[in-house]
Amino acid sequence: MDIPDIYSFLKTDLHLSEVVTYPAKTILLDEGKVSDRMFLVKSGALREFFYQDGKEITLEFITENQAVSSFDSFLNGTRSEFVIETLEPSTVYELHIDTFRKLMEDQEFQHTFHPLFYKRFSEINKRLISFIKDSPQNRYEQLLKNRPELLLRFPQHYIASYLGITSVSLSRIRNRR
Repeated sequence: MDIPDIYSFLKTDLHLSEVVTYPAKTILLDEGKVSDRMFLVKSGALREFFYQDGKEITLEFITENQAVSSFDSFLNGTRSEFVIETLEPSTVYELHIDTFRKLMEDQEFQHTFHPLFYKRFSEINKRLISFIKDSPQNRYEQLLKNRPELLLRFPQHYIASYLGITSVSLSRIRNRR
């Protein structure tokens, strides 16, 4: 979810969030834990993933000007189904759940946050449909079209996992181009 409007809102009241810098490979939220924070990436990159049969499956890459949390966990107090980890040294605004709830009482914040939240759910829905109806080749083409910077920024095994394929399959797809 792109967050420039939330940045503007937070900058007017910087005490509402905490700015924290983490080294690469830092776990910000572990699978099975309840999320009490939303992370707004100022610089760096994060990754959402879960474990399946001993392998890491990448759900999403979160880069500058994007926000992430295990939203079901964050909003409902349930256990997270995935891990959030820094891939690079990252500086993030951390918005704690208590602060978020207070902000949601503010009409201006609601007008800023709701469209971004709906946009994020729309993106998740499109990704789900793509996994059902598109071939791995088509998913790769969409990634090239929509977020080509990810292909240069992250290791091939993360990209392959994100596309739902093996690294070998990703190499074959790339070689066909």
